[in-house]
Amino acid sequence: MSWLAGRVAVVTGASRGIGAATAIELARAGVHVVIGARSSTELVEQKIRAEGFAATAVDCDTSREDDVDEIFAAADTIAPPSVVVAAAGVLEKALIETMEPDVWRRTIDVNLTGTYLVARRAFASMRAAGGGRIVTIASLSGVYATEKFPGLAAYNASKFGVVGLTEAIAVEGREHNISAVCISPGAVDTDMLRAAAPHLNPGLSPEDVGRLIAELLEGSFDAMSGANIPLFSNR
Repeated sequence: MSWLAGRVAVVTGASRGIGAATAIELARAGVHVVIGARSSTELVEQKIRAEGFAATAVDCDTSREDDVDEIFAAADTIAPPSVVVAAAGVLEKALIETMEPDVWRRTIDVNLTGTYLVARRAFASMRAAGGGRIVTIASLSGVYATEKFPGLAAYNASKFGVVGLTEAIAVEGREHNISAVCISPGAVDTDMLRAAAPHLNPGLSPEDVGRLIAELLEGSFDAMSGANIPLFSNR
């Protein structure tokens, strides 16, 4: 039987890219997806509903604790969410020497602190659901010894942090039947890639990553808890 069918999921960063693609794949698997982002998720919600599946859109800036509480409260009115995909992320290129502290703070606030706030709130809902599965999104930029590019110091640091945070979530979630896996994609065809490294040819689409996440959640996810999965394109 499908593990996903009939469950409720919270997906952040769901207005575009990996977050939107993942929300659509989960909805197709029978999940009621509660989707949030700083920009409008209305088009993604409409697409999911047009296909006959269930979606609820909530405005959500994951760097704001009140917004995170709000999206989980919306999910809880349906059923305690047992799936969470923390896909919200930002990237602003700036060299260390000239980077304004506000750029550093914004990047860490959304990419790392936002993931922490989502995971923190997920624990309460998932305990009520009897357990759950959390997917975080890092990057090859947050994987030791992979190629790095100038201007991405804040982004790289935030993604290294997400990898470490996911390991901690897995350890602390074990007694609550909560598992966590981190996905670290390489070159995915998104606006963020074009801003970060426009010279790279994307070897993955958001849909590729969304399908993978849905397949991981459907499978032996708990056995992988704490793992970071780098996605190297073979195209």
